[in-house]
Amino acid sequence: MNYASYIALIPLLPLAGFVILGLFGKKPFARSAGVIGTLLIFISTLLALYTAYQYFFVAGKQHGIYPAVKALEFTWLQFSPGLSIDMGLLIDPASVMMLVVVTFVSLMVHIFSIGYMKGEERLSTYYSFLGLFTFSMLGLVLSTNIFQIYIFWELVGVSSFLLIGFYYDRPAAVAAAKKAFIVTRFADLGFLIGILILAFYSGTLDFGTLIQRLTEPGSSALAQLKGYGFIGIPVFSWALALLFIGGAGKSAMFPLHIWLPDAMEGPTPVSALIHAATMVVAGVYLVARLYPVFVLDVPVLQLITWVGVISAFLAAVIACTQTDIKRVLAYSTISQIGYMLFALGLAGYTASLFHLFTHAFFKSLLFLGAGAVIHYIHTNEMGNMGGLRKYMPVTHITFLIACMAIAGIPPFAGFFSKEEILLTAWQNNQPVYYIALLTSGITAFYMFRLYFSIFWNKPLAHNHNHHGEGPWSMKFPLLVLALAAVVVGFIPFAHYISAGQQAAEHTIPISFSIAPVAMALAGIALAYMLYYKQNERPQKLATAMGGLYRLVRQKFYFDELYLFVTKKIIFNGIAKPAAWIDKHLVDGLMNGLGRATTGISERIKAWQSGSVQSYALYFFGGIVALAAVFIYWWTG
Repeated sequence: MNYASYIALIPLLPLAGFVILGLFGKKPFARSAGVIGTLLIFISTLLALYTAYQYFFVAGKQHGIYPAVKALEFTWLQFSPGLSIDMGLLIDPASVMMLVVVTFVSLMVHIFSIGYMKGEERLSTYYSFLGLFTFSMLGLVLSTNIFQIYIFWELVGVSSFLLIGFYYDRPAAVAAAKKAFIVTRFADLGFLIGILILAFYSGTLDFGTLIQRLTEPGSSALAQLKGYGFIGIPVFSWALALLFIGGAGKSAMFPLHIWLPDAMEGPTPVSALIHAATMVVAGVYLVARLYPVFVLDVPVLQLITWVGVISAFLAAVIACTQTDIKRVLAYSTISQIGYMLFALGLAGYTASLFHLFTHAFFKSLLFLGAGAVIHYIHTNEMGNMGGLRKYMPVTHITFLIACMAIAGIPPFAGFFSKEEILLTAWQNNQPVYYIALLTSGITAFYMFRLYFSIFWNKPLAHNHNHHGEGPWSMKFPLLVLALAAVVVGFIPFAHYISAGQQAAEHTIPISFSIAPVAMALAGIALAYMLYYKQNERPQKLATAMGGLYRLVRQKFYFDELYLFVTKKIIFNGIAKPAAWIDKHLVDGLMNGLGRATTGISERIKAWQSGSVQSYALYFFGGIVALAAVFIYWWTG
C-alpha cells in the first residue's frame, strides 16, 4: 500500500486550519471558523480511518503481520555525512491506532464546540489553536525518530499553553497555562538529556535503527551504556529514567501531576481533547514506542510500575473529595493514565494501549457531557446541581454510559481494557494488583458520586431553561461517543496491536472478573447510599474522618509543598543570593571598570586639547626627558 500519496494530509489539514483561521479568521472567516476547522479535521478523520482499514484489513489480512512502514522520509538538517536530523511519517499498529483516536476525538470536540462556543468573540482563534494542537499530536505519533518526536512534543506543550490560557483576561487561566508550561518544561529537560544519551551511544536517532542496535545480540552500544555508570547507576538506566521523566511530566504522573487539575481553566471541549486523545497520553505513547528498549532494564520498569500505581491510587482518592466536576474528571484522568503506565511496567504492552484506546472515547464523552452541564447550569460546582436528568435526557444517558465504562462494568468498553490491565498485574506483581483493584472500586465510587450529584440528589434550584440542553452540534458528539464507549471494547485489540508484529489472541477468564466487578458494584452502591438523595451522611462521614479528610481535600498539600520549595528555597535560598551576586559583584565589577575608564579618560583627554602651544610644550618636554635618560645612560 502506497501511504505516501496521502498520509501527510492527515496532519497537514489541521495545520492548514491553524494557518488559515489564525491569519484570516477575524474578517473573511469570522462566522464560519467552526465550519472550516471542523471540515478540515473531518477529512483528516476519514483519511485516518481509511489508513487503518488499509493497514489492518488489506495489507495485513493475509498473514496477520503488521510491519512498520516509513510512508515518508526526508533529510531536514544535514550536519555531516553520518549525522543528520530526518523527518518522516511512520506507519505501524500503534501509530495507526493513535491516528484514529486523535482525529476522531478531535472531530467530536470540533463539532461540540460549534454549539458550546457560539458567540465567543475569539472563535477563529479558538479553532486555530485546536488545529495546531491536533497537528502537533498527529506529528508526534507519526514521528520516525526520537528527535522529531521531541520537536512535536514541545509543540504540543506550546499548543496546550495557548488553549489552557485561552481566556487570557482571567488571572486563573493565565496562571494555569504558565503552571502547565513550566512544570512540563522541567520534565522535558530530562527527556532531552535522555534522547542525547541514547543517540550518542547508539549513533542514530531513528526509532527502528535505535531499537535494533540496542536489542540485537551482543550489542556493543548496549554494552557501553551498561558499562558506564554515574553514582553507581548504569548510564542506560539513567537515559531510560530521564526519558520516562519527560513522559511522566507530560502525562501528569506523581509527583509532576499538579499542573493537570489547574488546566481545567481552559474551555471545557479543550479539556476533552487534552485528557482523552492528546498530551496526557503522550507519555504512555513514548514508553510504548521505545518499549523493546525499556524491557531491557528491569529497575526502570519497576520505576514506571510504581509511579503509575501510586499516581492511580492517589488521584482516585483525591477525586473523592473534589466538588468541581472538571477537577474530578482531571484527577480521574491522572488515575487512568497511571493504569496505562503501570501496565507497561509489568509487560502489559497490549493491555496498556487497549486502555488508552477505550479511555479516549469514554473520557472525552465525560468531559463533553460535563461541558453540556456547565453550558446549561453555568457553574462547575456539584453543590449547585441536582435533578438534571429531567432537563438534560441525552446528556444524562450518555454520561451514565461513560460512568459505567470507566467504572469497569460489563459490557462497556472500560471493562475489557481494565480487566486486561488487572490480569497483567495479577500475573506479574500481586501487590500492584491489589492496589489497582482497590483503586478500581474507588473509581466507581467517585464517578457515581459525580453522576448522582449532577443528575439526581436534589431538585434543581432554578430551571435554566432559556436555551435547553443545547443544539444538536452538542448532542451529536455525545451520542456518537456513547456508542463508541459501548462497542469498542468488543474489538479484538490484541489481534491488531501487540508487542511484536505478529497478531496475538488474548482471553480473560470469566472467574477472574468477579472480584473487579464486585469492587465496582460496591463503589457504586456506596455512592448511591451517600449521594442518590440529599442527606447529611456525606458531611457526617467527612467530619468523622477529620484531619484525614482535610488532607485529601487539600490534595495532600502538593501545591503548597511546591510553593514552599519554590518561594522559600529556590527564590529565597538560591534566586535572591544569585541576584545579589549578579547585581553587586558581576554588575558592580562591570560598572567599576566603566567608571575607572571614564575617570582615566577625563584625566587624559586634556592631552588632546587642540592647542599648538601645549603640543609644543609636550614635545620639548619629551626631548628634555629623552636627553636626561640618554645622559644618565652614557655617564653610568
